[in-house]
Amino acid sequence: MPKVTKARQTALNIMRAIRAGELADRAFVRLVTDVPARERAWLYELIYGTLRLQGRLDYILDRFVKRGVAKLDADVHDILRLGAYQLLEMHSVPAYAAVSQSVEMTRASRTRSASGLVNGVLQSLERSKHELPHDAARWSSHPDWLLERWRGRFGWEETLALTQANNQRPELYIRPIGMAADVAQQQLQARGIASATLAAAPDALRIESDAPVTDVLAALPSIVQDPAAGLVARYAGLHAGVIADVCAAPGGKAIALADGLQSGWVLASDVSPARLQRIVENKQRLGQLPLHIAVADARFPIVRGVAGVLLDAPCTGTGTFRRHPDGKWRITPKDLAALVELQRELLDAAAATVNRGGVLVYSTCSIEEEENERQVRSFIERQNGAFRLAAPSSWHDDRQLNAEGMLLMLPHRHGFDGAFAARLERVA
Repeated sequence: MPKVTKARQTALNIMRAIRAGELADRAFVRLVTDVPARERAWLYELIYGTLRLQGRLDYILDRFVKRGVAKLDADVHDILRLGAYQLLEMHSVPAYAAVSQSVEMTRASRTRSASGLVNGVLQSLERSKHELPHDAARWSSHPDWLLERWRGRFGWEETLALTQANNQRPELYIRPIGMAADVAQQQLQARGIASATLAAAPDALRIESDAPVTDVLAALPSIVQDPAAGLVARYAGLHAGVIADVCAAPGGKAIALADGLQSGWVLASDVSPARLQRIVENKQRLGQLPLHIAVADARFPIVRGVAGVLLDAPCTGTGTFRRHPDGKWRITPKDLAALVELQRELLDAAAATVNRGGVLVYSTCSIEEEENERQVRSFIERQNGAFRLAAPSSWHDDRQLNAEGMLLMLPHRHGFDGAFAARLERVA
C-alpha cells in the first residue's frame, strides 16, 4: 500500500493542533520543518484552502455520510476535509492519490476501522463532483452568526460578496523600507521579480512573480504587509516626536511608522516577549531604523507626554479571514463582547499618554462596528471633550474613509484586508 506522504501526514497534525486551540500560523511554522522544502507551498495551500472552505466542504461531505460528518471522529472528519479539498480544488493532485492517501492516513490513525468509510465517501464525491448541491449560505463557508450580523448590516448580496472575498487566496504584498514604491519596483525588476504599484495604496507593491518570499525580501529592504495595514500607518500621519505603538507585535505598523518619521523615534511595545521577537528580527534585517522595543502591558503604559500613540488593539480579526481562515471558526459572540471591553480599557489607558495637541490613533483589523465606530464614539463621550476626531488634512482616496473621516477598509469593496482606524486629537 502507498506510504502516506510527509506533507499529508503533517497536514493532519496541523489540523489536530488547530483543534487543540493553536493558531494555524503557529502550528504551521512549528510542524512544517520536517516537510521537504519543495512540498511546503503545496502543504500551505492544502491547510489554508481547507480552512477557508471548511464550511463548504462539510456541507458537501454531509451528502455522503449518513449520520453527518459532525458526528464522525475528529481525525476522520479532518481527513475527509483534506481529501475533499484535494479532489475539488487542487487540480494538480490525481484523484486516485487524494483518495488512496486519505485511506492510508485513516489506517495509520487511531480509527483505522473507518478507512472503508473514507474510501467510500471520497470515491462517491469524485464521481459526483460536477453535480454538487449549492446552498448560498453553506457555500459561503462562514459561521451562521457572522452571516446574520453582516446580513443585517450590508444586506444579503453584499454579505455574499464579502464571504467570497474572504475565501480568495490572498495575494503577496510588500512594503519597501527606505524608498518609494516605484524605485523598489525597478530594483525588483532588475532581479527578475515582477511587481505592480497600487494607486489605492501608495506605499505597497503587489508581487506578480512566483518568486519565494525569501527571495523578494532579500532583493530589497522590505516587509510583507497587506496594503490595508500600510494604509493604517499612512492614515496615522505621525511624522515627528516620540511615537508609541503600544500593541506592536508582530511589528509591521511599527516599522512603517518608523520608516515614515522625519524626526524622533518609535517605541514598539507589547505584552508578549515571544511575539516581539519578530520585530527584533526585522529590525536587524532592515538595518538602521528609529525604532526601540520594549516588553510592556498596554493597560499600564510605560510612557507619558508623547506626540502620538498607535493602539492597534486586539480584536476579532474579521477583516483578515483570507490570511487567517481558522479565525472565523474560532471566534464567538462572547469573544466579541470580551474584546470590546478590553479595547475600551486599552483606549482609556492610551489616552493618558498623549500630550495636548498629540494624536491617538485607534485601529483594528476587524470590520465590526462595536469594535470600531461605536468604540470610538463611546471613547470620545467618556473623555468629555478632551479628544476630537481629526481626519488627515488630505487623503488620496476618499472612498477609503467613512462619513466621519475614519479609515474603513472592507475586503469586498477595496480588494485588500479589512481594517479600521480613527485619529483622535487631544485638545484638552
